[in-house]
Amino acid sequence: MPRRGRTRTLTRAALLATAGLLALSACGGEEAGPKLELSAALPDAPSDDTVLRVGDPATQVALETSGLIDDLDIDVEWANITGGPKTLEAFRADAIDIGSVADIPPLFAHWTGTDVRIVAARETVDPMEHPTYELGVAPGVDVASIEDLKGKKIAYSPGQAQGALVLNVLREAGLTQDDVEFVEMQSVDDAFSVALAGKQVDVAPLGQTLAKTYLAKYEQDGASTIDPGVRDDAWTLYTPTTVLEDADKAAAIKEYVAAWAQAQQWISDNPDEFAEAYYVDHEGLTPEDAQYVVEALGQFTVPTSWDDVIARHQETVDTLVEAQDQEPLDVETLYDRRYEKAIAAAVEG
Repeated sequence: MPRRGRTRTLTRAALLATAGLLALSACGGEEAGPKLELSAALPDAPSDDTVLRVGDPATQVALETSGLIDDLDIDVEWANITGGPKTLEAFRADAIDIGSVADIPPLFAHWTGTDVRIVAARETVDPMEHPTYELGVAPGVDVASIEDLKGKKIAYSPGQAQGALVLNVLREAGLTQDDVEFVEMQSVDDAFSVALAGKQVDVAPLGQTLAKTYLAKYEQDGASTIDPGVRDDAWTLYTPTTVLEDADKAAAIKEYVAAWAQAQQWISDNPDEFAEAYYVDHEGLTPEDAQYVVEALGQFTVPTSWDDVIARHQETVDTLVEAQDQEPLDVETLYDRRYEKAIAAAVEG
């Protein structure tokens, strides 16, 4: 009989309080498993007492709602953490083992001294028809196309996907950083929509959830959104390399990425059910807004070959190296392709 995983969810406050205590502890939490070289084959299964600490609430909801969680043969401790800054904060506090983010946070983790690896990737089936972000426009500001961004104040988060999106949009519009004014801030919670509403910025990238709620509040005052006109659908799971050097954790991640891939397919096949479970029950959207978001985001696909994913990621790296004077990086060195094979086996098997 397979061992069924137990799950437990921590709130972010409880998680980071625990992390603070762990940071003061000499032992740093649970006992590590056997040492595993990053070039070694992944073990078949973790030891029975292994717990994988996961910051991936959307997948948690998908697994629970679909019933796929019953097939997850590892113990998982869920953390309600999303976004690049919060995930990296949790990594550095040794509070989670794996997080779900876009393609920019792993780059900035590397560039700011946290050694990480990407262990899974997801794309959108029709990325240009279903952008992840809209460009929010402040009330009273005249921006009808990306060419109108010239001379505007734009919210800019250099360590997040929204920052790379802004750079790509400017390039697509034939503009440079000198043609606009960047207002640097982190896109956490609703910071960008608040900045727009207060007219601290003219334009800011908003995820589809925030775009919908922003328009609901401020469209009557003249707020609007426009399509960014560039591809922005890259999504990853990533983890500190120290986690992958623990044989039990590395094996648990192999189990998790397989379940994660199946969950992404379930989300695509069951958008109405996911909208209700995640966007309404978990995120607090109205049913109408939840339906809008799932339709806007479209269907997901989990590639079983990472060649094209890595090539596009390298283009993003090169853009950031040029625009932000970052250190050159061969992005393939951040991908742990052992998990590419594990995902392929789960998706194709």
